[in-house]
Amino acid sequence: MEPQEKDSTKFGEPRKFDPTFKGPVYNRGCTDVICCILFILALLGYFVVGILAWSQGDPRKVIYPTDSSGQFCGQVGTKLEKKPFLFYFNIMKCASPLVLLEFQCPTTQICVEKCPDRFMTLKKAYKNELDKKYYSSYCKEGADLSSWNLLNILKGRLCPAMLIPSRPFSHRCFPALKKNDDGVIVVGNRTTFQDGSETTNSTDLLEGAKSSMKVRELRMVAMKIFEDYTQSWHWILLGLVMAMIFSLIFIVLMRFLAGIMIWIMIFLVIAVIGYGIFHCYLEYSRLKFEPGANITIRDLGLQTDFSVYLEIRQTWLAFLIILCILELVIVLLLIFLRKRILIAIALIKEASRAIGYVMSSLFYPLLTFALVALVIAYWAVTAVFLSTSNEAIYKVFNETECPYSRDTCDPKTFNTSNASSACADAQCLFAFYGGETYYHKYLIFLQFYNLFLFFWCANFVTALGQVTLAGAFASYYWTYKKPEDLPAYPIFSSLGRALRYHTGSLAFGSLILAIVQVIRVLLEYLDHKLQGAQNKFAKFLLSCLKCCFWCLEKFIKFLNRNAYIMMAIYGKSFCTSARDAFFLLMRNIIRVAVLDKVTDFLLFLGKLLIVGLVGIISFLFFSGRARATMDSGFTLNYYWVPILTLIVGSYLIAHGFFSVYAMCVDTLFLCFCEDLERNDGSTERPFLMSPELHDILLLDKMADTAPLEEVDTQHPGEGEEREAEKDKEDQEIQLKQQGIQMQEKEKETVQDAVQETAGETIQETIQETVQKTVQETTQETVQETIQETIQETVQETTQQNAQE
Repeated sequence: MEPQEKDSTKFGEPRKFDPTFKGPVYNRGCTDVICCILFILALLGYFVVGILAWSQGDPRKVIYPTDSSGQFCGQVGTKLEKKPFLFYFNIMKCASPLVLLEFQCPTTQICVEKCPDRFMTLKKAYKNELDKKYYSSYCKEGADLSSWNLLNILKGRLCPAMLIPSRPFSHRCFPALKKNDDGVIVVGNRTTFQDGSETTNSTDLLEGAKSSMKVRELRMVAMKIFEDYTQSWHWILLGLVMAMIFSLIFIVLMRFLAGIMIWIMIFLVIAVIGYGIFHCYLEYSRLKFEPGANITIRDLGLQTDFSVYLEIRQTWLAFLIILCILELVIVLLLIFLRKRILIAIALIKEASRAIGYVMSSLFYPLLTFALVALVIAYWAVTAVFLSTSNEAIYKVFNETECPYSRDTCDPKTFNTSNASSACADAQCLFAFYGGETYYHKYLIFLQFYNLFLFFWCANFVTALGQVTLAGAFASYYWTYKKPEDLPAYPIFSSLGRALRYHTGSLAFGSLILAIVQVIRVLLEYLDHKLQGAQNKFAKFLLSCLKCCFWCLEKFIKFLNRNAYIMMAIYGKSFCTSARDAFFLLMRNIIRVAVLDKVTDFLLFLGKLLIVGLVGIISFLFFSGRARATMDSGFTLNYYWVPILTLIVGSYLIAHGFFSVYAMCVDTLFLCFCEDLERNDGSTERPFLMSPELHDILLLDKMADTAPLEEVDTQHPGEGEEREAEKDKEDQEIQLKQQGIQMQEKEKETVQDAVQETAGETIQETIQETVQKTVQETTQETVQETIQETIQETVQETTQQNAQE
């Protein structure tokens, strides 16, 4: 017993019995006011940043391609509205490394109505008026082929030296490359082209087109993904509704059949993962004799069409191994935690009963989801407007040695500048969007502020939901008569207390977590920048820091969650609540490790079941293996896009519903530990826990003493003392149980006893009154009789004496 007393002192004193404590404290004050003011000022600054970004930004820069003057091709309401395609004067210049550095080809680019569909040189166009008119549509605005000679046009780079048959791709004109019967790359059945001064090979055009496409390949993938969303959004919405229905049905059934549903859930999770293993094996076997299916993922490389990976055996083998490991881990955990699972099921049953009395808690995640979606939308829109609030920047592009290369220039005055005279082949072309004002100089800090406030606000919304649910479930636990004494609207009462008194504390806890998350983002950014570095020590140090901050974030989330529970109960500040929660958990560290976490594992299996069911149904549907897909008649570029969307969305929905259960379990667990410290189960200090929760305590102690029995068989000399201690503990537990049962019986007989006591009191009062009256009357009568007798005796004696 001495080590326990030392630990008790080390982690604070246990709670003392307080007959006035009836649950969440209603008479409380505002906490962490400074943090509340700081959070409000930060929100006001966030709104200012948003307004500033919306006034300066232009999202069209992301949607439309821009020419060398920075104008948008195809933008509605401008003079280029009917010219949606971008045309490159010399596509081979796009093979320059500059494309990957500044995302801009060092050649003149203009907007055109359509891409060229024929071979033609500028020299040939001068021989025919029709060709000259056709050729002028691919020259800069203001270029007059009828009045200007060939040399002046080429020197001024007003027109391209040659036109090549092209086709539009992502609103850009690329050479119409293809292979002939001999496998040679051609453009319009030709392999070489003569522009009047030099000969161009079709393979050179291919290299230039490839380099230009590297910059826009990801944008093309994004466009295809967007196309898939426009085709399947209603099916995705239906799948998310299905996930919500599954989650709601599961939660409602757990209210009445918690034990049965947990075992059904465990069986179904094992079955779903087993089906995944079986399906992966079938696909792996099917591709055994397919040509090209034995290629490795390393040899295949990065492909924008991810469906290609599903046609090689190595992909399905990897899925098969991952699912087998997951199945094995779950089965082993279930085997080794079978006793704790029984205890966790009892705790989940009690949580189901609490949620049944506070049914509005099931719908609170919808409010949290809406607020988080609002925060994400505000952050995303602000980030897009900030990134597009720059001005067009022009730089000097050249092919030969030039001292002014890559310097900023002005296209209006470039022809009279020193760069134009010093470098004969230099051009002033649009490079990117930027700026030289204070706003543009500090734009990166505004982006950082936007990211930081996003984390802070998202964590605040999550914290508000946690403290609201904790206050409602704590009200349920500490209520003596359930549900008669429960507040009318526990969720709204708890939400009101959280917003009125603890906004500053919630902002404080969210701020600490946001700082850690931003540091993690910065470490990921540094890791991305150092991917090509050869310093192994720097990589090792960065990996260690990433691991440490990941662990720190998990610990802070765990501590914040329990601090919010204590805050909802006692109404203290964040630091005080965090300290009390930490000490309470440390005084019950064994129960935390083996009981609370087992319930989290079971709830995670529930989420996994919902995700697995929705994932299998969506895979069968969108992969074309269901008849409904054939009847719908839509086709997708990547069928994995809606599947992944549904998997992520269904997990978030299931997490939202099961988070209510998780918060209820955590709250009941902390209240349970407090109840054990405050009370002892006697008639003077009865437990407020239900008999079911008391059975959990009994099972928990039995599970803790089970290993001791095994040790006793190995050390018979110590067995007698441990058995005596165990018997003593069992007797104490039985006495406490009897005390609880006696309380229930006493409650039922209190009213009858009061009535009987009242009746007996009235009867006793009447009897006492009668007795007193009789006694008084008797005494008076006796006294009178004695007096009369004495008088008569005296008179008789006097008379006799007189006669004598």
